[in-house]
Amino acid sequence: MEIDGGLPITVRTESGRTDARVPERELRDRVERIGGDGDRFLVVQRIPDRPRVFVQTAREQDGTYDLQHRTGSVSPMWVTRVSDPELVAEVMVRWARQEDGWDTGIAWEREEFPEPERAPALAPEVAARAAEYVRAMLRDGFLGIEALIRETVYLMEDGADGPPPSAAQARELVERLWLERLDEQDTWTGPTDPDRLERAFAALDEAGVVARAHFTCCHGCGMTEIGAEADGRDGVRGFVFFHRQSTRGAAEGRGLPVHYGGFDGSEETTRAVGHEVVAALTAAGLSTQWDGDPGTAITVTPLTWRKRLVG
Repeated sequence: MEIDGGLPITVRTESGRTDARVPERELRDRVERIGGDGDRFLVVQRIPDRPRVFVQTAREQDGTYDLQHRTGSVSPMWVTRVSDPELVAEVMVRWARQEDGWDTGIAWEREEFPEPERAPALAPEVAARAAEYVRAMLRDGFLGIEALIRETVYLMEDGADGPPPSAAQARELVERLWLERLDEQDTWTGPTDPDRLERAFAALDEAGVVARAHFTCCHGCGMTEIGAEADGRDGVRGFVFFHRQSTRGAAEGRGLPVHYGGFDGSEETTRAVGHEVVAALTAAGLSTQWDGDPGTAITVTPLTWRKRLVG
């Protein structure tokens, strides 16, 4: 199944670049293209990500492909070597679509992994504060598992309640709470307000208004940095964004201020962009408050913040 023109997957390359909802044709092209320096492998994960559930491939110097998949933290890795890039691409597409029998037609070999050792338990006070941080970031909904682990370790570095968690301890906590959030997410029906917001921003960006979500730490940094997002683009008239502090406010039920403007700096253009932003948000099914003043933010409210995790 494809969502909004793309498969429900993320694709990570050797360079570290990760793209979400890659279309089938692009995934096939990427499989056939890999093999050069800095572009030797692809790792494909589902949306939403589940820890250590993936399919990946690497192209060797002789042109053959190492193809591997795994279905969880304590399961084996299944591996094979394939010479036909079209077969590799077909298997990865079937995996992405979660088709029955997606792994047939391949002679897989089982590669065992030892049971991972559990990290030492955190002190109760440390565990409670770390869990509070993680749950707040999960409600925000923009970070994947690895970023959540790094951020949790960073936020706990002050050691206020005792020794901060190690990366291994943070991983166990993050993965457990991530899966709990996915269970909650599975109960959501239909498009959520953040889904509607994403569609509105996508439409604005395509129409020449640079639209960025969860962009920079604050309003001042966003206004300073948004211009770089328009570099190299033709026909761009203006911008709209909301920053990470606004994300947190929306997740806590306070509505979402979005900031906008025209790149020519005029009030006339800024006001016109504001009206365009309001129209796009309304068309997506969201309500806004704005008095038409180009110096005030547009607030999306009321808003129920159920941001789907990606990974």
